[in-house]
Amino acid sequence: MEVPDNGDTGHGKEALAPLLAAAEQALRSWEPVWTDFVAAPLRELAERELAGWSELGVASDGGHPGAERRRLLVRRRELELEPLPTAPAMAGLEISGNFLFDPAGGEEFRTALRAAGAAPGELGDLWLRGDRGAQAIVAADLAGRLDGREGLVRSVAVRFETRPIELLQLPQRREPKRLTSVEASCRVDAVASAGFGFSRSRMAELIRQGAVRLNWQPLTSPSRELEAGDRLQLDQRGELRIESITATQRGRLRIVMERR
Repeated sequence: MEVPDNGDTGHGKEALAPLLAAAEQALRSWEPVWTDFVAAPLRELAERELAGWSELGVASDGGHPGAERRRLLVRRRELELEPLPTAPAMAGLEISGNFLFDPAGGEEFRTALRAAGAAPGELGDLWLRGDRGAQAIVAADLAGRLDGREGLVRSVAVRFETRPIELLQLPQRREPKRLTSVEASCRVDAVASAGFGFSRSRMAELIRQGAVRLNWQPLTSPSRELEAGDRLQLDQRGELRIESITATQRGRLRIVMERR
């Protein structure tokens, strides 16, 4: 899946403020509150921060089980026995065009959506569909506004069309898999090659193209050294977490990873 960086607009304390405000509103009003879509690093930061709020429960929904960009649901723990409130309406969006001779990346599609009037909080996950364009999960209001309209992804003309989410070709959800590899170093191209199943030269190329993120941050250097606890995200291939790194008797490194 292009398990999108999906328009991350920041994931520091400043970006966390609206989510904390939503949590305070839920506690004060006793009414569940759904946030807008938030990027994965901000969602994880919010979940860690709110885990310490003893009176608050947190859930999320991104339109499909493996979604990265999700809406957070915050509500009092006393209400968790009640049925999960339905998330604000979401819809699928087809972004179709001919990219056979001019391939585009996920961020270029997101730029086109923003140029067409999409707010960051209206955008869920987005994934590429080869030379045909991309698909996305978005707020239903945005899908309605864009349905049938045309736009540009760089210089390629595209058409926006609403689709029911169940008719999208959703990214495949992978079961966690534990892997072990023995490497001469912890260079990211070597480790990611073993973990994601690409040749090292191909992985180095993907890194230089910006398709790989380290702990959600863009990565362009194949020689970057990894440490235990690091997480690599690769467009359309999921995530790789480095569990441990130990030296072998022959001076190499045994690297244990979990791929999701």
